[in-house]
Amino acid sequence: MSKLLITETILRDAHQSLIATRMSTEEMLPALSLLDKVGFHSLECWGGATFDSCLRFLNEDPWERLRTLRKECPNTKLQMLFRGQNMLGYRHYADDVVEYFVQKSVANGIDIIRIFDALNDIRNLSTSIKAAKKEKTHTQVAISYTLGEVFTDEYYVNYAKQIENEGADSICIKDMAALLTPYATEKLVKTLKSAVKIPIQLHTHYTSGLASMDIIKGVEAGVDIVDTAMSPLALGTSHAPTESIVAAFEGTPYDTGLDLKLLTEIRAYFMTLRKKYIDNGLLDPTMLAVDANALIYQVPGGMLSNLLSQLKQAGKEDKLEEVMLEVPRVRTEAGMPPLVTPTSQIVGTQAAMNIITGERYKSVTKEFKNLVKGEYGKTPVAISDDFRKQIIGEEDFITCRPADKLKPELSALRNECKDLIIQEEDVLSFAQFPQVAPKFFEKRRLKMYNIDPHSDAEKGIIAV
Repeated sequence: MSKLLITETILRDAHQSLIATRMSTEEMLPALSLLDKVGFHSLECWGGATFDSCLRFLNEDPWERLRTLRKECPNTKLQMLFRGQNMLGYRHYADDVVEYFVQKSVANGIDIIRIFDALNDIRNLSTSIKAAKKEKTHTQVAISYTLGEVFTDEYYVNYAKQIENEGADSICIKDMAALLTPYATEKLVKTLKSAVKIPIQLHTHYTSGLASMDIIKGVEAGVDIVDTAMSPLALGTSHAPTESIVAAFEGTPYDTGLDLKLLTEIRAYFMTLRKKYIDNGLLDPTMLAVDANALIYQVPGGMLSNLLSQLKQAGKEDKLEEVMLEVPRVRTEAGMPPLVTPTSQIVGTQAAMNIITGERYKSVTKEFKNLVKGEYGKTPVAISDDFRKQIIGEEDFITCRPADKLKPELSALRNECKDLIIQEEDVLSFAQFPQVAPKFFEKRRLKMYNIDPHSDAEKGIIAV
């Protein structure tokens, strides 16, 4: 037994879960010095969708955000979420780009990198782990938790041992769809703790209403660190409230030692932001409600809303029940991938198309073909030869690590964007978001020179 450590998620996953990652650096600034005083194990503040959101919606440089966070929080470890060979983009990247991204993340202030793969394919994580170890940063690997016949405690133990053998410093149970229940959490944690020696962290969402109970049973079973969110942006599809979890363990052997009065001061600031987000429509209060559909359908909340949106566009919203029954069938045929970005979108979209067209696999998305082809990695269950042939025909099936088929690409990327960039890190922004980053670079250039984008002078510059 030892004191419980807390990772605070309000600067990343909490607002990603509730307001589509729209909290700006300017909005974060007033709270940073207070957050730094608390004594959190870490502040999860970068990676995930923050990079995309900064460039696409907030007109911010994500690297500048990281440097600001580092400057304002000198006493607290900064943590990021990293999708292995996908980095923060939506395809696999060559090893040299992945290695360079890890190097620059650490150089700009990251202390802990949480790496995961949607298929729990350790091969897709090996480059990231080695790169993080080389930079001497804390390397945490996350297990994408899901349910299904193959996903037994033995499955998770096997994966945890692979993670430990690869050199990870800790393991995170990543319950993105809020599928854990309290007693399943207790059993899984005890099983993992008896199998590996490195620390275990628990990350679970509040969608199904069980997160706080999961945390209590998990901590009693030996979890070392838990993810929580300051209460103004907790609950719903976010996380258990930080203040409540701190209070729950006060006076116990797991006492966090964190100051509730200081947390209350921080809460007051974020409550002003919460009101702002509700008033401007960013935060929909219905997102804070418990949704037991997560446990019934076993799909993440975001996936459920995406499916409903697709059906509405096709004028088939009355078919939701049929699509929800089709999802597990498609998932089974596609090798039982855990439903997390990007596999949740791939499986969900294909299931919706099967119902909308009235014929299964009459129309197949490019992404679903790539999943079946092996371009995302090895699925937890082997895909049958007959089904694969039905989806990809006579195309070759990829059995190696997908990134082994990629040639080094950093030099070509540098050359492609050399006229747009002003810092080395810009190459990595461009690599991940080649359509979005150049638009941001142009806005930044205009701002640097105080040029009105609608002025005659600017029109002349563009013409040149």
